[in-house]
Amino acid sequence: MRLRPALVAIGVVGALPLGALPGAFAGSTADPGITSTSIVLGGTSPLTGPAAAYASVARGAKAYFDSVNAKGGVAKRKLEYKIVDDAYNPAQSVQATRQLVEQEKVFAIFNSLGTEQNIAVREYLNQTKVPQLFVASGATTWGRDAAKYPWTIGFQPSYQAEGLVYGQYVAKTLKTAKIAVLLQNDDYGTDLLVGLKRGLARSGSKVVAAESYEVTAPDVQSQVAKLKSSGANVLAIFATPKFAIQAFVYANRLGWRPRIINNSVSGASNIMLLASEGGKNKSIEGAISLNFLKDPTDAKWKNDPGIKTYRSVMAKYAKGANLSDVYHVYGMAVAFETVSLFKRLGANPTRAGLLARARSITSPANPFLLPGIAVRTGKGDNFPIQQSQLQRWTKGKWVPFGGLWESNRL
Repeated sequence: MRLRPALVAIGVVGALPLGALPGAFAGSTADPGITSTSIVLGGTSPLTGPAAAYASVARGAKAYFDSVNAKGGVAKRKLEYKIVDDAYNPAQSVQATRQLVEQEKVFAIFNSLGTEQNIAVREYLNQTKVPQLFVASGATTWGRDAAKYPWTIGFQPSYQAEGLVYGQYVAKTLKTAKIAVLLQNDDYGTDLLVGLKRGLARSGSKVVAAESYEVTAPDVQSQVAKLKSSGANVLAIFATPKFAIQAFVYANRLGWRPRIINNSVSGASNIMLLASEGGKNKSIEGAISLNFLKDPTDAKWKNDPGIKTYRSVMAKYAKGANLSDVYHVYGMAVAFETVSLFKRLGANPTRAGLLARARSITSPANPFLLPGIAVRTGKGDNFPIQQSQLQRWTKGKWVPFGGLWESNRL
């Protein structure tokens, strides 16, 4: 059965000559997916299924591309962005990605979402020399295995680095914490747990229990009950939004009040508000998480140019969308970086040229990221976003504390 793109759109591209490219990035001036007037990107996204909360990422990116296209695109080229629903199922990701490359003839795979989903197509994309650009996952493998897979590059900080920050924070502030961990049973969950343990090294705090879940599971009620019985006084939630919300709810129903760490991919304020059960959930107060995005629900960004742009773009090009959904901001942030890349390419962009530029980013401030957060790549650094900010859930909103943490230590 042939899958059809769930979303189709838009315009962008082109600027300065790149010159010859050696080795793995030797490319063609006649790559598929590009004409004198257009360039085609494609990606997979969980528009349905257990991680459908992330569908907003693609919606935000599409809206930003639409807004750039409405102004003429870049160098008179318009970007068509094709998105296929993979329902967060790696097998569907493979089928959809092959469709995008072989039938839709995309120039690059852009910001496909999910760790196992991107791992499932990485070998294929690298063999066919199709850019796997700005993967929407912080799996450590995007950096660790960059030499083996040169056509793949991440975007957000690595999960092991994120876990390391949590571990170091707990080791410093709680001294002898007993930590229980709920994690997704894949590289995403494992990366966070590995980082957490590294951060706890040589401290009096330790992981006393870990329970995993499958993405196909209906709920994590039994896992939360087992974690409570461990006697832990800290709960680390390394789960996607559906299961993170359940963890908060079940902990509260059990009368369990541990300190809670909620990983960044489920830390959006719109997800936390759902978990708060209208203020009835007592377990959520004081939870901490890492963040690198401006939150459109935070009044302090009301007059911020980036959030003003976000709101105006979404209102015009994603009518009816929830403007409080932080995942839209993520999509807009990665689309902004992609447009910046295309502006630096030559009059005849190639797949190889795109990857070469992506591996040498020195970006001006991204208006959708927190102030002070750099976007940079170079030798040995395959995770463009360089810093994150710790924040604490306080009376219905996130409150940042401390300085920026360097995210890309691994």
